[in-house]
Amino acid sequence: MAVSYRKSRIKNLGFCRLILIVIFGAVFLLLLLRANTFTDLISRYSVESDDDESFGSNYNYSVSFSKNLKLPRQNELSISLEKRNQMFPRNLDLYPKLAKNHIVIVLYVHNRPQYLRVAVDSLSKVKGISETLLIVSHDGYFDEMNKVVEGIKFCQVKQIFAPFSPHLFPDGFPGVSSSDCRDKDDAVVKKCMGTPDQYGNHRSPKIVSLKHHWWWMMNTVWDGLKETSQHSGHILFMEEDHFIFPNAYQNLQLLVKLKPKKCPDCYAANLAPSDVKSKGEGWESLIAERMGNVGYSFNRTVWRMIHRKAGEFCSFDDYNWDITMWATVYPSFGSPVYSLRGPRTSAVHFGKCGLHQGQSENAACIDNGVFNFDVEETDTVPNIKSDWGLHVYKHQSGYQAGFRGWGGWGDKRDHQLCLDFAKLYWTSKAGVV
Repeated sequence: MAVSYRKSRIKNLGFCRLILIVIFGAVFLLLLLRANTFTDLISRYSVESDDDESFGSNYNYSVSFSKNLKLPRQNELSISLEKRNQMFPRNLDLYPKLAKNHIVIVLYVHNRPQYLRVAVDSLSKVKGISETLLIVSHDGYFDEMNKVVEGIKFCQVKQIFAPFSPHLFPDGFPGVSSSDCRDKDDAVVKKCMGTPDQYGNHRSPKIVSLKHHWWWMMNTVWDGLKETSQHSGHILFMEEDHFIFPNAYQNLQLLVKLKPKKCPDCYAANLAPSDVKSKGEGWESLIAERMGNVGYSFNRTVWRMIHRKAGEFCSFDDYNWDITMWATVYPSFGSPVYSLRGPRTSAVHFGKCGLHQGQSENAACIDNGVFNFDVEETDTVPNIKSDWGLHVYKHQSGYQAGFRGWGGWGDKRDHQLCLDFAKLYWTSKAGVV
């Protein structure tokens, strides 16, 4: 009888413990949900799984914007594009796996399909392109640009669309509003909205979209996408008017590998000289110089440093993202920001002849739809040597700390939207801006 009673009591105690465990588990789950971290934990787990690179049929990653942000009210197009951003990459059937140490390529574009076709064609000839992921970031939505990207078959490709691009809002901020001040309007006299820049000019949505898109893209690529939110290696960034050589990817892999040893103080690796007119020195030496804006790459450590300077980036009165970086963000790091590159360019900045590149006979340009830059034999194979020394350009011309900016970025609403972009994907993490 005593034995039977003891067994019954043990069973009851076990059952009570089970009930307590369930209750504590439920309370813990509710606390996680209230802290808005549960989704983040799930996404982190899925990102770190062994099958991350294949993104199988269970792909269900989504990002919720914080209710505390002062984002503009979205319209139907903006909402639909935001949903498209959560779709998995195309061509997974052709390229189901990414290389272990791949370098992600990000191509950011606006609405120049003639240029985009040249850039995409150059990418299709890059050796090693099939092993990586190409992300195309659109500033707005344009049918012809979309068709060009949808035709890409040489690698995994993912499209993302800036859901708060001024080009999506024809009737209000961040686009054009009937109540906005224009040109040099006096806000008091005209009873219009807007804060002028340092030169007295009010915002132009088409101009401010350049800086907004770059900043939104950076925050989204590094922190808002399942495909890249845990990517610790380099990411290469290029624009629709950048032509990339067949050896570019392999050269970049070499630069990334050599950087810790050859230039430990370098923040990035570049495919092209900072002087867009230059083809390089042709020396048998690696080059360390200021960060360029053509074919530049860096890792998450550098992005974290940039992200912490959101206040400086978003308040500097210049509509150019690159000039903003050179004049205020990089100088705030406290030491020269060098980028490592080879002595011969692997990428060029092209445009309408005479517009971007001047009249140099070596200038790359498009004239009547034809790209006129010759790719030589050495541009088809890796041409960087691991035994080369390093030449450092310590004193370089260009925009420096103290430059006031070209203006175009004085409206407080643009400053706020920019700051909100910096917080989009950090609301459920410890490092809130």
